[in-house]
Amino acid sequence: MLKRTLTASIVAVLALGATSACSSNSGSSASSGSGGTPTVRLMVGGIDKQIYLPYQLAQNLGFYQKYGVKVELSTEQNGGVGAEEAMASGQVDMAGAWYNHTIEFQAKGKAVEDVVQLSGAPGEREMCTKKSGVTSAADFKGKTLGVTDLGSGTDTLTQFMAAKKGVKTNQFHRLAVGAGSTAVAALQNGKADCVMTTQPTVAAIQKKGVGTSAIDLATTDGAKAALGGAFPAASVLARTDWVNSHKDAVQKVVDALVATMHWIHDHSAADIANKLPASFVQNQLVTKADYVTALNEDKGQFLPDGIMPAGGPKTALATEKLVGSVSSPVDISKTFTNDFAVAANKKEGFTTTTTPAGADG
Repeated sequence: MLKRTLTASIVAVLALGATSACSSNSGSSASSGSGGTPTVRLMVGGIDKQIYLPYQLAQNLGFYQKYGVKVELSTEQNGGVGAEEAMASGQVDMAGAWYNHTIEFQAKGKAVEDVVQLSGAPGEREMCTKKSGVTSAADFKGKTLGVTDLGSGTDTLTQFMAAKKGVKTNQFHRLAVGAGSTAVAALQNGKADCVMTTQPTVAAIQKKGVGTSAIDLATTDGAKAALGGAFPAASVLARTDWVNSHKDAVQKVVDALVATMHWIHDHSAADIANKLPASFVQNQLVTKADYVTALNEDKGQFLPDGIMPAGGPKTALATEKLVGSVSSPVDISKTFTNDFAVAANKKEGFTTTTTPAGADG
């Protein structure tokens, strides 16, 4: 099973003062505080990454408070437990992680579901040096390809893209390069021909002139071209038994995040960056201007209404099967629900534009 969706991109150079790991907590929270407000603990797979910005943005916009829930955000740490694993073991209530984990959990006999879908693409780009000659996955043969970690989401996607082009896993080398400065160094020092990474690392690689985007998985259209369909990535995952016993708290969290997705859709990249912590948008690798440019380029990954897109679950399942992560039968209808997102959009009178996935994905 994937150890985590992605490791935190540049934790070494970011001060996440407002967040802290929750590994010492156990059991289920969602308890009612003063005034009957439920408290929900949500761990994100790298809260400073652009692909995961909605969770913190919702907090900074005051939307969790507006919709009646106290959300305690935390981020997974390098070498620590992954967000989805922390959720599955009860250390936190929810995980900000990729949808495909629900498929892997079900294959292992654990019931986990996606309650709101925030993106229709992984938010990744295959960044390659000019001398690599890589313009598509068909060129992977004989190359050293950097991934966040062996067994990570980037590793799975790399193998999947290669397989779709007829390139076998033993025909290229996969190298764990992390993200942020270590990923940049892998290209700069010639240890890797390409690395799969997200913003703001992508912007840093481009700024240093050590690599360019060869494959776009950062937008929904790019994911469809490279993977054969929308690839639902950033989402909120929770154990099905916890969802069933905390439906009011789940609905409030989804209400806040759906409102956030509409806010993202209606505002500029600069507006979004201005609402995020300063440490998220400027650091040793990128300036705030770099961050805004990168977000403007890859903003298309975010879905406007929190709805799981039609075909998305099928693409994710096909990915898992092709790389051998899942071999047992999977009931795709039990891995996600659009019920909470539909109710959230209806509550505020939002217009939905995403074609929803049916029970078969």
